[in-house]
Amino acid sequence: MNKKILRLALCLLLFYILYTLDQITKKMASAGLQGREPYVIWKGVFELHYSENQGAAFGLLQGQQILFFIVALLVFAAALYLIWTLPQKAHFLPLILCLTVIAAGAAGNLADRVSQGYVVDFFYFKLIDFPIFNVADCYVTGATALLFVLLFFGFYSEEEIAAMLPGRKEPK
Repeated sequence: MNKKILRLALCLLLFYILYTLDQITKKMASAGLQGREPYVIWKGVFELHYSENQGAAFGLLQGQQILFFIVALLVFAAALYLIWTLPQKAHFLPLILCLTVIAAGAAGNLADRVSQGYVVDFFYFKLIDFPIFNVADCYVTGATALLFVLLFFGFYSEEEIAAMLPGRKEPK
């Protein structure tokens, strides 16, 4: 089997597993928390609290579903392009995993927006009154933070980063 096809298949498998886990947790949150008092895990610190978010992170851009759909499509297209075109070297595996995890998070929230018109959120850090979030948000935030570290703190050379752009030569 072609190595690129195998890599893409493995990324799609990881994507599916992460997406499914996100959807299961949201269904569990809806079934167990909707219309009820928050479930306290650690009093005054952390609880499970059902919330419906029609916006983006921190409740920004409420009701902008078309914008979120377009952004998600761009994320998927960029992830697929890079997963397909990056060299077949173990060195690029962290980057490929980050892209897959970000795409899975974007898909999880996009599925909610398309099917319900809102995203189900349920993790709440009460201690710092942090906005309520979900598993897909964890994927996107965590993988984006790791991606930032990989790209801007020397894991990849400037030549390798430039080569990731369309129409560039593959790095050596």
